[in-house]
Amino acid sequence: MNVAATVARTAGDALRRARLIPRLWIGAGCVGISILLLPLFFPLDGKPHADWLQFFGRFHPLVVHLPIGLIVILPLVEFAGTRRQSFREVAGFLLQISLATCVVSILFGFLLAYGSGGIGTTVTRHMRGGILLAIELLLCLAVRPSWLRAQRSRLYAILLTAVLMTLAWTAHQGGSLTHGSDYLTRYMPATLKRVLAPSAVSSHPNSFFARHIYPVLDTKCVACHGTNKEQGGLRLDSYESLMAGGKDGMVIAPRNPDGSLLLQKVTLPPTDHHFMPAEGRTPLTREEIARIRAWVLQGASPDAASVLGIFIAEDQEQARPPVGDYSAFIVEIRQMQQSQGAKLVPVSANPSDGLILRTADVAGTFDDAHLTKLQRFAPFIVEAELARTAVTDAGVETLSQFKNLRALHLDGTAVTGRTLGKLSSLSQLTYLNLSGTKVTSDAAAPLKLEPNLRHLYLFNTPAEPAPTADSGVRSIQ
Repeated sequence: MNVAATVARTAGDALRRARLIPRLWIGAGCVGISILLLPLFFPLDGKPHADWLQFFGRFHPLVVHLPIGLIVILPLVEFAGTRRQSFREVAGFLLQISLATCVVSILFGFLLAYGSGGIGTTVTRHMRGGILLAIELLLCLAVRPSWLRAQRSRLYAILLTAVLMTLAWTAHQGGSLTHGSDYLTRYMPATLKRVLAPSAVSSHPNSFFARHIYPVLDTKCVACHGTNKEQGGLRLDSYESLMAGGKDGMVIAPRNPDGSLLLQKVTLPPTDHHFMPAEGRTPLTREEIARIRAWVLQGASPDAASVLGIFIAEDQEQARPPVGDYSAFIVEIRQMQQSQGAKLVPVSANPSDGLILRTADVAGTFDDAHLTKLQRFAPFIVEAELARTAVTDAGVETLSQFKNLRALHLDGTAVTGRTLGKLSSLSQLTYLNLSGTKVTSDAAAPLKLEPNLRHLYLFNTPAEPAPTADSGVRSIQ
């Protein structure tokens, strides 16, 4: 009697499970189809939406790697299943999980694009590629049982090949969104690049914009403002697009850098919600901002060969000699920062790469006396950011003892140039910004002869050359 009851209960449980499984599949299928159809009901309009959409959407880069890994190993497990039966069951499970996680990734990716207002050719391609990938996986799931019954069937193998090709193409579109469309071609040999990836500024390849402005925009901005993605309806991947502006209006106001929205955004505090570049991307350097500002002030020309007050020689990559290990001075450096407020920031995790002196937080009170107290750490300082401090010509004389100094920012200081000749002893100095100072042409003349000083900024100084008929400024050679 007990045996019969047990058998009856077992049979009943099995029957209920058999009825439940189709219902689960039907429910999961409806949810999946609804997710795939989201772009039809909520088309990307380029407008940011609720913050909670972006919050969940930013998990997309984390979630998306799971289906990628599963799909890549799926054909390998299927091949192993031809030799060992147990692998076939594993492959079937992998296929189901790949489809489920692919649909979830599409959902998070759509939330990210719709919530942030992301539009653009590559955004659309990446989204459609993900949807196509999910459909192909669904077809694989439908065809696989017949393939298992008839090993000579080729349809499943063809679909798996299509899945891998779609995955590679879709992943490339996603990579372009993150790293820029030129990520694979940036370091391509010049001859090959002219054929396969012509420059967007090829019409004026020797202009100041092409050589010194466009590369900054291309590296720091185009990932979010280009053909891949058009945040705020703004594209910065060509001169014409840059000058056209976006949904907030013009971003470049020729001869008015303070009124140019682009310069306003890149000079905000990094904690500001409107700071650009956004999403944790690498900010523009002082040097890059200075170039853009001077270019805008002169008129933001697409073809001018140079900009008044900026002398730039051709960059040549060369290895920097190590500066020594400052680890033994860590305690003294911390004490100095607490007493003075100035900061000595490591260039990298490697102590031999040196330190950067930053005074932005105490610029109004930092003077020659404070600089003198830093001489103990001079052998380790490779860059000194002293813009808008109270440093004078006496401080420049102190800086001549910083033998490993490579970049020096003195813009907006009281320097007149009387002691600039002392800097000739700094054999590694390649960048010097004297914009907004009282430096004269006579004081600056020797600097232009220094072979290693490739970047010299004299914008808004008495040494700034007067405009000529061709608005040209010679470069340091």
